[in-house]
Formats: sequence, C-alpha cells, structure tokens
Amino acid sequence: MTRTSIRARSAVVAAGLAGLVFGILVNAAFQQSAVAQQSKSGRKAIHPEKSPNTGLPYSPGILAGNTLYVSGNLGRDPVSAKLVPGGIEVETRQSLANIRETLKAAGMDFKDVVSVTAYIANLNDFEKFNAVYREYFPTDPPARATVQVAALNIGAKIELQMIAVKP
Repeated sequence: MTRTSIRARSAVVAAGLAGLVFGILVNAAFQQSAVAQQSKSGRKAIHPEKSPNTGLPYSPGILAGNTLYVSGNLGRDPVSAKLVPGGIEVETRQSLANIRETLKAAGMDFKDVVSVTAYIANLNDFEKFNAVYREYFPTDPPARATVQVAALNIGAKIELQMIAVKP
C-alpha cells in the first residue's frame, strides 16, 4: 500500500467518524427539543380525590394542553368502587358525579365539555338516560354519540366518556 492510499483511507475514516459524531450531536439536540416540546404541551394524569379506585390500569383523566380526555366512567360509588344500585338513572347520575370530580380536578366543569360518548347496554333505557343527561346539559349540550353495546364491565347499564377544553 502506498502512502497516498493510506492517507486517503485515513481521511475517509476520519470523515466517517466526524460524520458519526455530528449525527449523534444533532440527534441529541432534536431529542432535547422534543422533550422540551412535550413539557410545554403538558400531559398530566388527573386523579381526583373522590374517584372510584378500581385498581385498573388507566387514569380518570389526561390533561394534554388545554384538552382533558376523561376516561369511561361507570356509575361506581367513589368509596367502594362498586356499581350503585337502582338502575340506569342512578348509574347515570353517579357516572356524571364521578366525571365532575375529574373535571374539577383539572379546573373545569360540564360547561367545558365538547364531546361525549355514551355506551348504553340497553336502548330501551335511552329515554331514562336522556332525562338525567338533560339535567347536566340543559342548554347547548356537547356533541354526542350514543352506542348500544353487548355488555359493560361489572354489569353496568351506562358508561360515559368525555372530552373537555379549557377556554
């Protein structure tokens, strides 16, 4: 091997190492930027004091920026985490009470709710559900989808999931 070819190979290796180091530095800068961006937008788990502890792997709410994503809520008693007895009206009121606690823990209330998904086990209970729902959203109710499902956890008759946005 000639001196020229050795120098050429050394130059190629040095350039490759310099490129590798440069790539690592640029990648680290982008990762720091992404972490800073995530911190700015914020993603905070919301766990209200008066919330049923089911032991299941979910947060009652996730606040991302000004938007609160409220997990599905059954009509569980906040102390025992058992389904409240009494049918769909009582379950709906308890579900809404539990959701209100999550909303309050994020500095919001029902006026901030923009979307609701209602999962109902029996559409024959639809009118009873709506009568209670209207008490909480008497004017300008949020967008809503209501879906009949084959079954809900612990034999519940209703599950409500919501999205709220801080003004």
